[in-house]
Amino acid sequence: MAMQQFTAEEWKLIRDTLDRDPVKFGLPKRVYGSVTLGSFNIRKLGSAQSRNQNAWEFLAYICRHFDLLAIQEILDDLSGLRRLMSLLGPDFGLIISDTTGAFPGRRGLAERLGFIYNWRLVERTEIATDITYDRTEVLKTLARNRDTIHPMINRYGKYLESVKAWEANGKVGPKPTALTQAQLRMPVFLTFIRQPFCAGFRIRGHPGTEPYEFMAIDAHLNYGDPKHDPKQEFYALMNWIMARAGQKGKTYHPNFILLGDLNMDFDDPEKDKERLEKDIKELNMITQEGVSVNFPFLDIHPNQSEVFRTNARLSQTYDQIGLFSRDNRLPTYKDNETIMGKNPTGPDYGVFNFVELFATALGVPDAQRGDLVKRFEHKVSDHMPLWLRLPLPEKTST
Repeated sequence: MAMQQFTAEEWKLIRDTLDRDPVKFGLPKRVYGSVTLGSFNIRKLGSAQSRNQNAWEFLAYICRHFDLLAIQEILDDLSGLRRLMSLLGPDFGLIISDTTGAFPGRRGLAERLGFIYNWRLVERTEIATDITYDRTEVLKTLARNRDTIHPMINRYGKYLESVKAWEANGKVGPKPTALTQAQLRMPVFLTFIRQPFCAGFRIRGHPGTEPYEFMAIDAHLNYGDPKHDPKQEFYALMNWIMARAGQKGKTYHPNFILLGDLNMDFDDPEKDKERLEKDIKELNMITQEGVSVNFPFLDIHPNQSEVFRTNARLSQTYDQIGLFSRDNRLPTYKDNETIMGKNPTGPDYGVFNFVELFATALGVPDAQRGDLVKRFEHKVSDHMPLWLRLPLPEKTST
């Protein structure tokens, strides 16, 4: 049985509560001299009819607080995204990928990835691309792991043979059962289930200063067994970014900023962070190539008692922002526990906790949070937006 959506009266309570103290719930306010980047997985952002007007206006209200916002789960039907953009108005631009995750016309995990950006502060540069592993790398992986890959290939081959035999027999009897995602899971990484989307951006600062220039990467990595698929895709993406960022003088922009739903298992921050930093030797360190790597949401913000959660059930930090930078004006991992939140213009980071907003506005006790989530997780989202505030470009110190 479907849960009842918020009524018009409930939406009014929500907006009134938010208007009284938006900072209380982590919504990034506009601060002169700063720019706000973010990431938001808007669950199944497809048909314009999939949400009512109040929900669309709430989503637009959120998006309007960002200058560059990576969006995940954009479906093939763009009518909902266009409705959202019409509510944002002419100050905002959009760039999206084509569908990725499934062959056209076939079932799969197909979705688009995109960026919404504020024309007044952020401008696009020429490049837009996806991130892939080329044929040579795939072939090398196949050759090195052929013994572990063969059983899965044989399993799928037998399935195809059974389908062919069924068709040759005039499709008499039940069609062979398709293999599940778990049965098709490769034991090693070959390529991304959904290819990350990458676009170049420039943020200008005060007159006479050099702009920030960076490649923004929007990623929605595969969700599944934490010991396999998400871990494989995450590390494959880290390896790609580090290899590309390490090519000083050859990349289109020297800096990379990753914004997305990485679907990493992070329910035990102390243990999981230790695992991540052990497996990614260069994480949050200064690499030999001079690239600073910083994932602020792996750390506890100086004004918080625990790491931020980004899913609606407040149990995980699936969504992340990562900086791979050669620009000493951008925050490093050393800044996460020191200067973050000390200056109104940034750097700073946080999450807009609309779960707490809804519970406060509607007077929902903690014991009933699960039922509350069921009321909005499909019509708003099951993820909350996270953000990073940066001061507008200043002159590089020497």
